[in-house]
Amino acid sequence: MSVNKVILLGNVGREPEIRHIDNNVTVASFTLATTDRAYKTQAGQVVPERTEWHNIIAWRGLADIVEKYVHKGSQLYIEGRLRTRSWDDQNGNKRYVTEIYAENIELLGRRQEGQSMTPGGYQSQPDQSQNQFNNTQQQSSGTFNASPENNDVDDLPF
Repeated sequence: MSVNKVILLGNVGREPEIRHIDNNVTVASFTLATTDRAYKTQAGQVVPERTEWHNIIAWRGLADIVEKYVHKGSQLYIEGRLRTRSWDDQNGNKRYVTEIYAENIELLGRRQEGQSMTPGGYQSQPDQSQNQFNNTQQQSSGTFNASPENNDVDDLPF
């Protein structure tokens, strides 16, 4: 048994890039910044703040939600899985990139001026690449569920 699970809470670094590919499938990609706070060790050494940038990929219905509601600066809670892919660049060098394939995105924070936003988030089906978005259920928490069997309300404090 193995687990590939990522949980992030951060801010969107750039406007999402939206693509529509074969059979009208939507793909959204954007960056998310997470920051470790600065602190002082017991010995008095100051460890500076550190920001990590994550490449986020969302498919189908989740990408449609990103297209409508996610913008640069949006605060998001994301659950997903890591994927690393490689390619050869124009000089023949092997390049690698690690991305988070989003399975659940929750919109946090306040609405920006003039922005219409549904509270909560959207949770995709486990294999988003082969399942269609089904938004027939909406919980009172504002979370959109693609899988009917997942009706638990999250008790996260944020």
